[in-house]
Amino acid sequence: MRIGVPKETKDDENRVAITPSGVIAFCAQGHEVFVEAGAGRGSHITDDAFQRAGATLLPSAVEVWRRAELVLKVKEPLPAEYGFLRDDLVLFTYLHLAADEKLTSVLLESRCTAIAYETVQLDDGSLPLLVPMSEVAGRLSIQAGAISLEMKEGGKGILLPGVSGVRRGRVTILGAGVAGFNACVVAVGIGADVTILDINPRRLAYVSDVVRGNVTSLMSNRANIEAAVSEADLVIGAVLIPGAKAPRLVTRELLRRMEPCSAFVDIAVDQGGCSETTRATTHHDPRYVEEGIVHYAVANMPGAVPQTSTYALTNVTMTYALELAEQG
Repeated sequence: MRIGVPKETKDDENRVAITPSGVIAFCAQGHEVFVEAGAGRGSHITDDAFQRAGATLLPSAVEVWRRAELVLKVKEPLPAEYGFLRDDLVLFTYLHLAADEKLTSVLLESRCTAIAYETVQLDDGSLPLLVPMSEVAGRLSIQAGAISLEMKEGGKGILLPGVSGVRRGRVTILGAGVAGFNACVVAVGIGADVTILDINPRRLAYVSDVVRGNVTSLMSNRANIEAAVSEADLVIGAVLIPGAKAPRLVTRELLRRMEPCSAFVDIAVDQGGCSETTRATTHHDPRYVEEGIVHYAVANMPGAVPQTSTYALTNVTMTYALELAEQG
């Protein structure tokens, strides 16, 4: 097959959907790979590296989409790319259609075969192509939350690990899946006072075991959510229902009960967010204040660390991409 890898067009999105080793793997199986010039620059992958691996560099996205039978991307097509979609094309990327009715309609009308990374599911219910980016987003969320609590960002000016004689910051994490678990590991690691909630008691037991009991684990129900959120300095929204919109667990009324200038980081923003107040932001303008709470809701959080994210993502997507190519 002819594999196309265009440069990402979403604001501040510096990941790329393939690495030179991926190009080598495709070429070894007799496929052609077309990469848009400059596509890897944000991830510190040069055009020369792609060419040495066997890719053909093309000067524009138009040429890549035109020649490709299988297009690999990181993020969903934007309106400027809708015209490239066609019925003889396979698109393999993150789509997050539960929060994007317009793109869903466009894909249906184009009759393109579109396969979403985040909905590839194993027999045990796990989502192998979502895991690495959930790891990145979970770990980043504590970093983003810590900065959001600084005075210059509108926060209350609290240091999460505290210091001698001063209390630690209180972190509440909604969801103990991959993102929530990784947020918990980092939060505990820096010395914050951490509470994590989930509907699965076995998952809570696993998290508690990993962090050696240095976390308060609670079953996720309305009473526990309200108590844990209202007392927190930093709330991390990390809930996920595969293929569906995230549940709205945090209401405006609940945010009003938090101490002013606390922070809320919504990892679930790609799926619509888990708060009534969530709206997607960008890396250039990541925060806003609503109901007195500093919100961070960047829709492509892993794009902040594209070198790490690109390699983590392609480590898991390439197996599936190669399998798709072999189907012709």
